[in-house]
Amino acid sequence: MKSKYFVSGVNPALSVSADIETVRSEIGIGAIMPWAGRLWFITYVAHGACSGGGTGLFEVDEDFNIRKHPESVVGTYANRMIHAPSSQLIIGPHVVDTKGNVRTITDLVEHRLAATMEHLDNPENKVYFLTMEGLLFETDLNTLTSKLLFDLMEELDVPQGTKPHFKGGWTKFGRVVVANNSYGEEDFKGITAGGRLAEWDGEKWYIIEKKPFNEVAGVKINDQPLYAIGWDRASAILKVFNNNQWDTYRLPKATHAMDHMILTEWWRIREVETERYLMDCHGMFYELSHLAYEGKIWGICPISTHLIVIPDFCSWRGMLVLGGDQVTPIWDTNILAGEPQSNLWFGKTDDLWQFGKPQGWGGPWWETPVEAYQPSDPYLMTGFDKKVLHLYHSANHSVDFIIQVDFLGNGTWKDYEVLTVPRGRYIHHEFPYGFSAHWVRIISDTSCTATAYLMYT
Repeated sequence: MKSKYFVSGVNPALSVSADIETVRSEIGIGAIMPWAGRLWFITYVAHGACSGGGTGLFEVDEDFNIRKHPESVVGTYANRMIHAPSSQLIIGPHVVDTKGNVRTITDLVEHRLAATMEHLDNPENKVYFLTMEGLLFETDLNTLTSKLLFDLMEELDVPQGTKPHFKGGWTKFGRVVVANNSYGEEDFKGITAGGRLAEWDGEKWYIIEKKPFNEVAGVKINDQPLYAIGWDRASAILKVFNNNQWDTYRLPKATHAMDHMILTEWWRIREVETERYLMDCHGMFYELSHLAYEGKIWGICPISTHLIVIPDFCSWRGMLVLGGDQVTPIWDTNILAGEPQSNLWFGKTDDLWQFGKPQGWGGPWWETPVEAYQPSDPYLMTGFDKKVLHLYHSANHSVDFIIQVDFLGNGTWKDYEVLTVPRGRYIHHEFPYGFSAHWVRIISDTSCTATAYLMYT
């Protein structure tokens, strides 16, 4: 199929749609990747119980002709990886060589595939597959046979009754790191904690965070950091593994439309221009460096906000390509949605700056127990215009909050102001227009339950 018509970066002839007979689903474009002279993408239905006609593995050529590959199968897939030792693309349950020949890992077709990761001990021949249900498989790329290694719902002590929703995974620094973004109102209230960021060193699993996380990514340069993104009720979270330790940074939320596990699919960190990273996190695109100096990261800069679901993105033939999940009448819960469909968006990376202006809200503390003189996590401050800080506490006396800023981004903290909040009172502070530092953090002079919340507009 071929069309010369593009409307705002979208070619209608490249859209894909699921059946509207029987059980209606969504048809998100879970993974996209340039390979073997084509742009490959694979779709996902909500679950195996949904009708899946029209979904599967597709390829697009340089003339924008689209073809559904004969090896295509129906499923829920959002994984992709280049297996460098064998020069093969892994996308969904398919393995594609440099000539465009496709094989299918039949053992994995029925599983909802979330991530593919390098193998710890035999990277030349094997990879790991993570499913949304939390199953970790080991697959031999020569024989295409798979072996179940772990049920991570059990290994990671996820509370019984939690719906699994594993999303991202990566192998680096001799560890496999996985993310589960289970999160609902009971998590918001602090009654339960179903989300997980965890790592496996080949012998034992370790829980890093009991919070919802979506994505884990890094470059293969050994001494450069590994990133993971998630959130809690206070803000979006960026975890960074560097110098053999995990550090925590906090970012604004550009929207609250993504505060539930089923609404966050899929945040991604990708290299889109040579040695240039883009991060899509909680409704906001960021520039992200893959470098860390002096054990610190900086240069994180917000680009734009968006409400569209972007399960994956990549560069192809000089263009930035975004995958979408446009219309979702899952089991007819949305009776205003008709035919389930999604499409690709083509443009330049620089076009992202024309999306919604960076703005958002969040902070290091949301009714959080804090210790006296223990600094909060750093919270991103750069790249936004107007900034307001809101403060209150539970102490039975006045509390001084020390506001510190790191304008260099290398952990050099300087006192900005001391704000006193009387007992039972609330105050806000408006930063001067145009004032910016890379990070801001708060220190309380009293152990108490405190809230420090910033709104950027």
